[in-house]
Amino acid sequence: MKHALITENIEKRFANHLALDDVSIQVPEASIYGLLGPNGAGKTTLIRIINQITAPDKGKVYFNGEPISSKHISLIGYLPEERGLYKKMKVGEQALYLCQLKGLSRQDALKGLKKWFEKFEIQSWWDKKVEELSKGMAQKVQFIITVLHNPTLLIFDEPFSGFDPINANLLKQEILELKRNGATIIFSTHNMSSVEEICDYVALINRSRKVLEGEINEVRTNYASNIYEIQFEGFLNIIETSLSHEYKILKVEKNLKDTIIEIELLNNNLTSNDILKRFLEFGNISMFRRYLPKMEDVFIKVVGETNSLTE
Repeated sequence: MKHALITENIEKRFANHLALDDVSIQVPEASIYGLLGPNGAGKTTLIRIINQITAPDKGKVYFNGEPISSKHISLIGYLPEERGLYKKMKVGEQALYLCQLKGLSRQDALKGLKKWFEKFEIQSWWDKKVEELSKGMAQKVQFIITVLHNPTLLIFDEPFSGFDPINANLLKQEILELKRNGATIIFSTHNMSSVEEICDYVALINRSRKVLEGEINEVRTNYASNIYEIQFEGFLNIIETSLSHEYKILKVEKNLKDTIIEIELLNNNLTSNDILKRFLEFGNISMFRRYLPKMEDVFIKVVGETNSLTE
């Protein structure tokens, strides 16, 4: 697997505060990588180091296999959580100026902005001042400015804050399209449902240290409980009598033909295949799945565990 970005043993201290402590992450190429953590955990500090806004006290950052340097700045697009448009400037004038700062000619910037403004149906905003826009409207403009120069690495810090559900979904679809076109995306957010919808990999930083990293479904599976949902056509009373020592029934739903039950295993030695074999003896199974925890549940569990170890 090729990695677009790697950080190795990053440490950063501000006065008496250790902001990052030996943080190493690996961001696969053309993936969406969720950078998670509570407020003050160190996420924004790591993002600023990747953007070369500040330098680490220790450790290294590699971009496409090379030590990161000023030559890579034009290949990175960064949408910070703190919005940075000039309120008194007109939207179009400012967008042109910022795109030219990123190396685009005025002609190419104008052509690209026209395309994106039409795509987002915001042509009428061109001559408005930024102060006339809502937070979500201004964020659309900043998103366009961030992606217009086609960077290979995009870093979005809380990109959905200020958006209603319709516009948040619009932005999600654009982020997924950027990934399909080959961009690598680091996505920092507190919105766990968004993480589940679009992220391929996640890392969790807590109290300045990385405490979890991996492919998102593997992470959820690693923290799964022994709860299963089974839909079958058969006799529930026979199953209850035969297997009561191996599981307990948490919920039962019946329809005209099938029964749906939620069970919790009492025997940790049983595998999913074992459960299927048991139930196939008593009826036909039409649905079988293990409950995977939501990323929010994993987040709360891991943060709680690591906090208890450091207190």
